[in-house]
Amino acid sequence: MSILHRPFGTTGDSLSIIGIGGVTVVGHDATASIRLFDEALDAGINYADVAPSYGVDQETEKRFGDALVGRRNRVFLACKTGERTATGAKLELERSLQHLKTDHFDLYQLHAITSVEEVERAFAPDGAMDVIINAQREGKVRHIGFSAHSVDAALRALELFPFASALFPVNFVTTYAGHFGPQIIDACLEKGASRLALKAMAMTHWKDGEHRDFPNCWYSPISDERLSELALRWTLSQDVTAAVPPGDPILFRRALTFAKRFTTITDEEVMELKQVATQQAPIFSTV
Repeated sequence: MSILHRPFGTTGDSLSIIGIGGVTVVGHDATASIRLFDEALDAGINYADVAPSYGVDQETEKRFGDALVGRRNRVFLACKTGERTATGAKLELERSLQHLKTDHFDLYQLHAITSVEEVERAFAPDGAMDVIINAQREGKVRHIGFSAHSVDAALRALELFPFASALFPVNFVTTYAGHFGPQIIDACLEKGASRLALKAMAMTHWKDGEHRDFPNCWYSPISDERLSELALRWTLSQDVTAAVPPGDPILFRRALTFAKRFTTITDEEVMELKQVATQQAPIFSTV
């Protein structure tokens, strides 16, 4: 059974409902990384998301670059810049193109905007957006998006530019216990921006001194497989195009299995998740 695909807005592109994220290969050698990429492509995944800040010395970009050789045209490749100035963004974009062994990105994103001030800096004269918009004119970038960990920052970004997409947490705990996420979905729908989901399988923060079974995850993911599947199904039942699973091979493979048999969440299952959410501290919150 192959993975379902959904339209990426009105662009004519379609994305698999889950993608493979760069953090998944942090700490893994080229052979293991290519093997994981093979599994993803064989299952019908065509969406890959990476950033230069993942891993040490841009290791994930280099791993994905090796994995893309000979099959770049099969992948909708999303990359990001954490830089907010034109100088920094230009250097990062060109380096990422080199590491990923490609002449263009299908989606290039302002990475992890966390404040309105960051957004304003990126849009200021000699800000990162000048470089990204120019790269689109030159054919190095097809679509422009952003990733956000702040409702206010996301809403401000959507006011300033017709972004193709927003990548942000869409998670049952952050929604029901933190009231974080629906505001961005609503704004994206109003502006015509596609919704890409993060943190679908997250539960809460790691506790101090807690053993971390999944060290690449800065948050505590859901360990119970049934609940983890419900959480992913909940996210994919929202008005989103796709979700990027947690950055761990075990959790990615679980998500792959779940996505192959995806069905829309039921009302009874939603009520169950709401009850679970009341007992958790959300990793993002507006309250």
